[in-house]
Amino acid sequence: MSAAPTATLTAGSVRGTAADGVHRFLGIPYAAPPFDANRFRAPQPAAAWDGVRDTTEFGATSPQLPYAGPIGELLGSVIIDGEDVLTANVWAPPGAEHAPVVLWLHGGALERGTAAIPLYDGAVFARAGIVFASVNYRLGSEGFSVLSDAPTNLGLLDAAAALAWVHREIAAFGGDPAQITVMGESAGGALVAGLLALDDSRPLIARAIIESGPLQAQPRKKAGRVTAQLAKLLGVRTERDSFASVAPDQLLEARRTHSAGSSPLDGAPGFQFAIDPQTLPRSPHEVLGDVDVPLLIGSNTDEYRLWFTPEQLDGLSEWNLLLARLVLRIPRRAVEAYRTAFPGASTGEIYGQLATDLLLRAPLTRAARARKAPTYVYEFAWPSPVRDLRAAHALELGFVFDQLASADAQRMAGGDAPQQLADEMRDAWIAFIKNGDPGWAPYGPERSTRVLSAQSVTMPQRRTEGLDLLPG
Repeated sequence: MSAAPTATLTAGSVRGTAADGVHRFLGIPYAAPPFDANRFRAPQPAAAWDGVRDTTEFGATSPQLPYAGPIGELLGSVIIDGEDVLTANVWAPPGAEHAPVVLWLHGGALERGTAAIPLYDGAVFARAGIVFASVNYRLGSEGFSVLSDAPTNLGLLDAAAALAWVHREIAAFGGDPAQITVMGESAGGALVAGLLALDDSRPLIARAIIESGPLQAQPRKKAGRVTAQLAKLLGVRTERDSFASVAPDQLLEARRTHSAGSSPLDGAPGFQFAIDPQTLPRSPHEVLGDVDVPLLIGSNTDEYRLWFTPEQLDGLSEWNLLLARLVLRIPRRAVEAYRTAFPGASTGEIYGQLATDLLLRAPLTRAARARKAPTYVYEFAWPSPVRDLRAAHALELGFVFDQLASADAQRMAGGDAPQQLADEMRDAWIAFIKNGDPGWAPYGPERSTRVLSAQSVTMPQRRTEGLDLLPG
């Protein structure tokens, strides 16, 4: 058995584990626990420790409710009790020096998820010569409340503190702090975009990967709707001391009550980034065009099929579609173009495709078209046979992490997903992390896009007639 690897950090020394040609360190504090006096405050420095700290287990998860209902059967949840939630994990190649680095930020709609989910194991990247780091950050009310006298976007500030920690400490694991790629999916992709929008974080980022990440922050009042409604439900004020008087579990139960019976059509408002002079002065979608780092960005063809069950889609009528079109100011011509692009699609499916593109594909397309730095666009299109998910939100993760044999991946992809597609995506992501080029033509006037499926192809971006008519 290999000797346990150690590393010396600013706060103290850590001892990890060695297995299968990878050194692994788990649960290293990058900031102090965000509870008691630190609750609803910007992240504070982690306390130093004496001796060598064992880092062999993941840190506690940020307070959250597990996924419920049909989505809960597809997306796994991991809950680890404790208050030391602001922790980092590192997978490193033995003997690495000046290796490229990844900082992975998990998804979960800003109120669920953890780096401890087995699907996010960084060993595949470490075996390719990359130092892979992942972190937890504050979620839900703890991380994204909009309070009158507390910083907003605390979860984003946590991610910024984690990035600063990686930049400062990653050399101890053999990583090069000048070669950090920030990478995230869904809410994690939004955090990547948020970090690129922050003046203090952006210089630390060499490259970025955004998988199915919303790019738009909201005005403070709109982002604060969920906070205001929870405050009313709890009978408290939208102030730090008032919210801090409510235990985290009580806030979670209030959120459970608040969102009970919600659907993607008429649900309670969710947590979002707030535009704020101190913590996020500009929405990321306004900044990405000017960010001078290589960017790999994309979405999945049928994102909506994770959010809507087949029964919900079947229940959508022309009236629902008309109402959405009027409220969201979608031109009639755009809807007609979507019907042409998806012949035979039901009204619910057209609604879902519009939802996908309004939230994800249209903003990423506008960002890609505005950028001068190298930008590589993909569309993940492989259709899962499970529950008619097709190319649903989060399906690509099992391929990127080359984990098709894992239970996490097979819940969504089944047991016969194409390994050659996982090989292609793993290798493309690794190549981008190492040299800023995934292996296909950058996005430009030809709108080159890699359509990833059992037979992948680089081609002009698909279904743009309706896409380009959507409001920005």
